[in-house]
Amino acid sequence: MEKPIIAKHVFEVVAKEYVTPHYIRVWLQGEGAADFSQCTPGANNKIFIPPAGEKNVQFAAFDATKGEWVMPDEQVKPIVRTYTHRGMSTDKKQIIIDFVNHGDNGPASTWARAAAVHDQLGVAMKIRETTLCPTDVQWYFLIGDATAIPVMSCILESLPASAKGICLIEVPTVEDIHPEVKHPGFTVQWLFNEHPEQGSLLAEEAKTQSIPTDLSHFAYIACEYTSVKNLRHYFREELHWTNQDMYAFSYWKAGVAEDKSAQDRREEKTGAA
Repeated sequence: MEKPIIAKHVFEVVAKEYVTPHYIRVWLQGEGAADFSQCTPGANNKIFIPPAGEKNVQFAAFDATKGEWVMPDEQVKPIVRTYTHRGMSTDKKQIIIDFVNHGDNGPASTWARAAAVHDQLGVAMKIRETTLCPTDVQWYFLIGDATAIPVMSCILESLPASAKGICLIEVPTVEDIHPEVKHPGFTVQWLFNEHPEQGSLLAEEAKTQSIPTDLSHFAYIACEYTSVKNLRHYFREELHWTNQDMYAFSYWKAGVAEDKSAQDRREEKTGAA
């Protein structure tokens, strides 16, 4: 398989909006947006966050005299997190990234809350189109928490009007019902949980839903590690769905930073956990 090309660029904030109390949308502008024109909205990317006290992003620089890449000093080295882009406008040279506002409890939320026009954010993406889920099945089950709203919105927008299914989303409060999570053929159900890090309601609620047995089906699951592990077991062992019938990946693990939980989350996906 040919190794995908990865584009990495620095962007500047041009606008910011609180879509809901716990959801911040940031518009980023830069010449590098053209490189991302082939990327599917909702696909994963890496963001590079300036550390506290810094406004600019410092990437590694190539030292031609030494023939090697030189990393920035630790005090200015960006913090890397995985996100999904919500959309883009190549005409305006802009990309859109949504952030869950969970206070100053993590570098991404802290950055988004404080972000102002001209602040910088680095973004890297694999330059390729990505299929988020099949578009030819008869029934869908989308399950996610607040971190999954960008990808769930993109999936719903990509499906034909004839698609049917359930979209189950957990957010902190009723004020966080997101206006873009909609589709004419889907029942959208909202769960409210101000402290998902203390235990999610998603897995148990998903198990109460009526699932057609006579239709082709696909589930997309994106939420906290424990919920994903629980739901993967439910679909595989109790409903006997195959790997081709579902996609499940944990975006985060309660009480553990992303860079510290990556191995656990990868192992859960492959069945090693």
